[in-house]
Amino acid sequence: MINKREFLKGSAAMLAVAATSRAGAAAAGKSAPRTNWSGNYRYHAPQLFEPSTVAEVQQAVRSATNVHALGSRHSFNGVADSSVAQISMLKINDVQLDTQVHTVTVGAGIKYGDLARQLDQRGYAVHNLASLPHISVAGAVSTATHGSGMKNGNLSSAVTGIEFVAADGSLHQLTRKDNPDVFPGAIVALGALGIMTKVTLKVEPSFQMTQVVYRNLSFSELEHNLAAIMQSAYSVSLFTNWQDHRCNQVWLKRRVDQGGAEKPPALFYNATLATRKMHPIDDHPAEACTDQENKIGPWYERLPHFRMNFTPSSGEEIQSEFFVPFEHGYEAIMAVETLRDQITPHLYASEFRTIAADDLWLSMAYQRPSLALHFTWKREPEAVAKIVPQIEAKLAPFAVRPHWAKVFTMKTDPLYSRLNDFKALAAKYDPQGKFRNDFVRKCLYE
Repeated sequence: MINKREFLKGSAAMLAVAATSRAGAAAAGKSAPRTNWSGNYRYHAPQLFEPSTVAEVQQAVRSATNVHALGSRHSFNGVADSSVAQISMLKINDVQLDTQVHTVTVGAGIKYGDLARQLDQRGYAVHNLASLPHISVAGAVSTATHGSGMKNGNLSSAVTGIEFVAADGSLHQLTRKDNPDVFPGAIVALGALGIMTKVTLKVEPSFQMTQVVYRNLSFSELEHNLAAIMQSAYSVSLFTNWQDHRCNQVWLKRRVDQGGAEKPPALFYNATLATRKMHPIDDHPAEACTDQENKIGPWYERLPHFRMNFTPSSGEEIQSEFFVPFEHGYEAIMAVETLRDQITPHLYASEFRTIAADDLWLSMAYQRPSLALHFTWKREPEAVAKIVPQIEAKLAPFAVRPHWAKVFTMKTDPLYSRLNDFKALAAKYDPQGKFRNDFVRKCLYE
């Protein structure tokens, strides 16, 4: 959670930051990355460790008084920040596939795009991917980052085991099979339990997909058909600029083994089939986007919106995202639409996606199928800081939960019934709060 003053300070400071040489174990002479991926957040940690082995991670944890893991720097707030040191996990990126039990164990820093290629070469896939393949596995699962699909859980729901370094430098393993009582609390942990070094994920046989886009779906179609629309493909995304009472685009990602190679109809709930490749932001070139127009391709080149070797989305942006129970999805959309004239001038695009319910204590989809309302903002921090609380107020009647890795201002501690259980679990591995940063303290402990 971040208040308006802190949000503006963090966003503006990055414009004037100067690189300063820092030293750290396994990273002598290295400067900590000063901003996140899009440049809207400035990190405060003066020290950066860049270990290439688990033993070096343990050494770094022991040497620091306050420390947090750093992944691909795609969070838009201070969830990965620290007052003293960050540990970049990007060099911990090995892959071990177990074809007997259909799992893959990976180094925490590997990016989904890199993992996907290796899995597909061996004939395997993961069930879901986020819109960007550029994000690290540990960072994504620690924040309940997701993809889309009425029957698809978020990326964290595929985790069957983790390895992590606790505050004293000791190494621990937890699995869903051996630790069923606490495992659901250890995955979406915001880095508060320790530094995740390995993640084990369920895999399935590789599959082929197509992707088609429709244009101009009226919001009126959502009132009675939202469930049918969101169930119409393996993964569905609706994009809007909140004007004209419509979704500008509908992206349908279809599995070939579920009829996805069939010719798409010209109309989809009165939306018209696009005749060219589209970017979610209407006036952006579509070169960076994954193939559309019903072209068959591997799962990892269709599930994300953007291709691995391109700058995703807009680049210089700010993101917010809010989750409501799916049964209130249409009402939530209508509530936010009342702010359309305040939202649109500062917006690139909004996206609606669905996420299946899960049992992970701090997941935004904990015990409820959810509709996510996503906002990709222009990098206008003052305007965003003003409009986000208004959106939160409109969504408050629907028990809204914000995405942990995006920009929000609302209190989160009343939203999670297992929060005290999570605090007890964190205290077991981090009794002195070595892994707590300002973000974790404000969201979970204040």
